[in-house]
Amino acid sequence: MEMRAMYAQCLAELMERDEKLILLDADLSKACGTFSLRKRFPDRIYDCGVAEQNMISIAAGLASYGYKPWAESFAPFATRRVCDQIAISVCYAKQNVKIVGTDPGIAAELNGGTHMSLEDMGTVRSIPGLVVFEPTDTVQLKAAMPVLHAYEGPVYMRMNRKEFPTVFPEGYRFDLFKADILRAGTDVTIFAAGLMVSESLKAAEALAAEGISCEVINVHTVKPMDRETVLASAHKTGLAVTAENHNVIGGLHSAVLETLAHHPVPVWAVGAQDRFGEVGKLPYLKEALGLNADRVAATVREAIRTK
Repeated sequence: MEMRAMYAQCLAELMERDEKLILLDADLSKACGTFSLRKRFPDRIYDCGVAEQNMISIAAGLASYGYKPWAESFAPFATRRVCDQIAISVCYAKQNVKIVGTDPGIAAELNGGTHMSLEDMGTVRSIPGLVVFEPTDTVQLKAAMPVLHAYEGPVYMRMNRKEFPTVFPEGYRFDLFKADILRAGTDVTIFAAGLMVSESLKAAEALAAEGISCEVINVHTVKPMDRETVLASAHKTGLAVTAENHNVIGGLHSAVLETLAHHPVPVWAVGAQDRFGEVGKLPYLKEALGLNADRVAATVREAIRTK
């Protein structure tokens, strides 16, 4: 199932149970997968047009009256275009708003560099009080949606729209503030998020054949960071590599470095190297920006040589 289909399914279930849930979009409900919900909930879904700042301001206003708004758009329009509204109208005012940015980073594919949010986490992660979360697959998304809705406070969720490899088994138990240890290891820890989780698991499998034992951890919530898990794993292995569909500045890599600042461990980075994206299909973009299992494995090998 595409992630946007699971997202829409979960929203429908939540809207059936909670009449306070209002969905806002900025002329992208078809792309985000929620257009079909308009017929089921005609009085609780609003198209704000191509006016994302207004959308976030409306969401904040609704939240101030006790509603529980979700606002969705492509990731760059849900973060950098509305940064001031998120900071002041939502977070400064402590409003219970859930913001969904779809197709982060290279998942934007043919929409190209203007739509490729390789900086969205860095843009919003420094805003006080905002939780920053990225689901890995539809299993985790399904488990996370009720938790996010029940959480009292602002959340930014960066979510792929299309189908991605399944990582978690059915019955997976989700904890918003606890990272997932997907594979135990002793030589190096790979901290991964989003589409780079499956790539990191592939890399770990290949490296195991070379005698390198990788611990793979899915850091689905980058803010607040699960300091306990990050510190424990990094100190156990003595070496870390981060892997993210994001600029290496401001996102997961920066968050891990901040966590380990007072407990230093060498940390290597796999991610966009301070650059914009470009037009292309996902396999090409993974190669062009070095966001694949081969790059993760190569980075681990290089890091291991310096250990």
